[in-house]
Amino acid sequence: MTIAPKKTRKLSMKSRYQALTRDLDWEPSYVEKDEMFPYLEFEGIKIHDWAAWEDPFRLTIDAYCKYQAEKDKRLYAVLDGFAQGQGHLSLTDANYLNAMKLFIQGVAPLEYAAHRHFSFLARHLAGPGPRFAAMCQSIDEMRHFQTETHTLSNYNKYYGGFHNYVQMHDRVWYLSVPKSFFDDALSAGPFEFLIAVGFSFEYLLTNLLFVPFMSGASFNGDLPTMTFGFSAQSDESRHMTLGLEAIKFILEQDEDNVPIVQAWVDKWFWRGYRVTALIAQMLDYMLPRKVMSWKESFELYFEEQMLGGLFKDLEFYGIRPPKHVDDAIAEKDILSHEVYWTLYQFAFAASFTTTVPDDEHLQWLSDNYGEAFTKDFLPLWEKEKKVVAEGGRTFYRGLPQLCQVCQVPMLFRATDGSDEIVQRESEHEGELYNTCSDGCQWIFEREPEKYVQAWLPVHQIFQGACGGPSVPEVLDWYGLQEGDGGEYIGSVDHQNWEKWHGRGPAADDGTAADATAAADDDAAAVAAEGRS
Repeated sequence: MTIAPKKTRKLSMKSRYQALTRDLDWEPSYVEKDEMFPYLEFEGIKIHDWAAWEDPFRLTIDAYCKYQAEKDKRLYAVLDGFAQGQGHLSLTDANYLNAMKLFIQGVAPLEYAAHRHFSFLARHLAGPGPRFAAMCQSIDEMRHFQTETHTLSNYNKYYGGFHNYVQMHDRVWYLSVPKSFFDDALSAGPFEFLIAVGFSFEYLLTNLLFVPFMSGASFNGDLPTMTFGFSAQSDESRHMTLGLEAIKFILEQDEDNVPIVQAWVDKWFWRGYRVTALIAQMLDYMLPRKVMSWKESFELYFEEQMLGGLFKDLEFYGIRPPKHVDDAIAEKDILSHEVYWTLYQFAFAASFTTTVPDDEHLQWLSDNYGEAFTKDFLPLWEKEKKVVAEGGRTFYRGLPQLCQVCQVPMLFRATDGSDEIVQRESEHEGELYNTCSDGCQWIFEREPEKYVQAWLPVHQIFQGACGGPSVPEVLDWYGLQEGDGGEYIGSVDHQNWEKWHGRGPAADDGTAADATAAADDDAAAVAAEGRS
């Protein structure tokens, strides 16, 4: 008699997850554990039980890859359809692409930097739970870098300023702000990096970038950017959960960890907040059609969700809201205006264009910011409108002083109602160093040995390390080409855009009456022209 083979018992979901994740861990047999994981003790963090790490998503690598592949299929279908249908002509205005230039130069390289360091954590964290979580996030960040690059490469066919963005990220003056943030995080220890990225970058930066700004992309006709943004945001939700889990895990392991984590929260809140200065002006000034103001997004995603939600949860562990949070709240009415006015004055050395807001835009800013805008900034723009109407243009003569920590020019006014530009001075080993705020000064004086090494663009230009002493030589070293930083109004792109939409002189004489029929020829002309 033949006996049927015994049927293999199917593992429960919990057992399968355990077998494919935690059970793959092993104890080293021919090296000591300290030698295998050498980076875990110098920060002072004490971990007693790595098994206590909880993965709220219970992901295995096969389920993770299947999930991400499905998202990629949907994303690339949108990208292909947009490219084949000449979708760039359906944008509200070519001026919108200034924000996309900032994105590809300043954000996409950060995704790649995060990928590199999370792969480092996937090797050097001692517990299987955080190692697997770090590996998944490393793959996520690489995917974000690739999809952002693929999405915006379509615009590179028609407009200047999108090429060579990796070199620009390393060299261009305004991109030293996001780059210095990640250089700071990458040169920290593994636990501080988890706080820097999981808390500051994911909770503060990406929430303010991938939600309100991607809605703005959709509202301005940029369907691919909106699609990759929300495709990434579903990953960011998991990353934020990882960041919160990392904080709670560290705090629960030993009470001696609490003051260390609190200092990191204080530091990385302010470092992340200073980077959001670029996002603030993108929301208020670079979107032809506005979705929400910087002030509204800050109140919703930071004041309500973080202060009113995240930090209420962390109170249980002894964590208070970050130092200098009141300074950030006090700046929400003026931050975007200060930053855009500075970028406006230095547009000759940037790969994007800046223009004077029109009357409708100025009214929107007045409605959203009230006296904070109408008292100081509205008269400034009204005066500049007259200068431009008379054929002039305001540019900053000379080079600005930069903050030693965040590397933003000294542009922030005091929030006490005075017109004083905030500048703080610190001394270290006989040298004087300048910072833009109490927050940056506190960070500098806590770790001066780190920040005295900062690569400050203005200092490097004065030292002759950026191609030469003249503006053309510096721009050539940056990798900017003719037309990348030219003004938009009156440019070749502006004239072609008017033709595509049937509004320009060509439409009046009948040569471009049918903008749709002429779109392919016009697009080819712009591609050949290679101008911004």
